[in-house]
Amino acid sequence: MTDINQQVVTSAQEWIGTPYRHQGHRKQVGCDCLGLIRGIWLEIYGVESDEPEPYAKDWAETATQERMLLAAQRYFGPIIPITDMHPGCLIHFRWRQGAAIKHAGILSSPHQFIHAYGRVGVTQSTLVPSWRRRIEAVFQFPEL
Repeated sequence: MTDINQQVVTSAQEWIGTPYRHQGHRKQVGCDCLGLIRGIWLEIYGVESDEPEPYAKDWAETATQERMLLAAQRYFGPIIPITDMHPGCLIHFRWRQGAAIKHAGILSSPHQFIHAYGRVGVTQSTLVPSWRRRIEAVFQFPEL
């Protein structure tokens, strides 16, 4: 595992237990999945990402714009093939066809990822088939 990938996984693990808060992005205070990614970005690179526009909680929301995907491409660069994902990668999920990408997490091992969702907060989950088939995009964190 490269240094940046190890830093990402270590940072994500430190967020486990943070309560869920829609549009939050503060460790141990509250965050959602996007806030988790924004918080890790700040810890690693020392700068805040752009403040996102308000967004709905609904993962299955039909949308004409892929705001989350476009923002990821702006910060992380091109999408990498799902077959090349490895611990430390940012993974995006599409809940259903026709819905915008509305969930993200950090791959922490070949079969687990760290993410935030309601009633649970930041947790590590197994990348079971129901999660795996919803992976829509994978990104590598940029080297320092």
